[in-house]
Amino acid sequence: MRLIAVGDNVVDYYDDRQEMFPGGNALNVAVFWKRYGVEEVSYIGIIGNDEEGEHIINSLQVEDIDVSQVRRAFGPSGEAVVTLDEHGDRIFVGSNKGGIQKHLKLNFTKEDLESIGTYSLLHTSVFSHIEKELPILKKYVNISFDFSTIHDDDYLQLVCPHVKFAIFSGGDLSASECEALIKKVHAEGTPNVIVTRGSEGSLFSDGKQVFTQGIVETEVVDTLGAGDTFVAVFLKEYIVNGNAQEAMEKGAAAAAETCQRFGAFGHGKKRARKIVLC
Repeated sequence: MRLIAVGDNVVDYYDDRQEMFPGGNALNVAVFWKRYGVEEVSYIGIIGNDEEGEHIINSLQVEDIDVSQVRRAFGPSGEAVVTLDEHGDRIFVGSNKGGIQKHLKLNFTKEDLESIGTYSLLHTSVFSHIEKELPILKKYVNISFDFSTIHDDDYLQLVCPHVKFAIFSGGDLSASECEALIKKVHAEGTPNVIVTRGSEGSLFSDGKQVFTQGIVETEVVDTLGAGDTFVAVFLKEYIVNGNAQEAMEKGAAAAAETCQRFGAFGHGKKRARKIVLC
């Protein structure tokens, strides 16, 4: 199996630990695919020419991710600052809005598209800013798209007709709101919908049935990256076996494992605090 992730990357700077970890939705999914048994995984994204960018690239290479199509740009890599709230939970307190990524866009050559067409699935996200490329990309490959918490009507109409899997973070939604969202996304043209709900578990709909999955209890060190882990493992298992409930169970178990370490997938590196715009 060959899978490719395209788009956003950051370093998550843990203020309390003075330590940075590579992350970002598309990048995390690529790493977790590889860790959970996908034979060949590639990542395409824009990364700055700074210390943070070098750490991202080095971490991907250690994870055996193909980074031959990564674009290196003159400017800062994306960075988010993470700290602890009064309950000990991690919260995002600021970012540089993607760094150099917010000034540039990913363009795909004919050669890029032909290469992308050899993969079983392309994963990207709302933070990758390639919505206008989706009509072209879908001619070459099936697409999974992480909307995060964005689900306004205009955006759904823009993206949903072009993707096979739509993924949402629904921790702030009630059960009835999740049900309504799933129906709306199907109506806009996406056949498969995933909603992660934090401690409430997750939902998956194939348009015929809605499957539910609870969380796997574990000793929690850090929840960052748990949702991306679930999504990556679910997609891989569902594509291979087509068994939704089994894929959800394996995704939940993998997400629990991610909660046992700092950073989405580790690779922490000490670094002094920098000024990051909010």
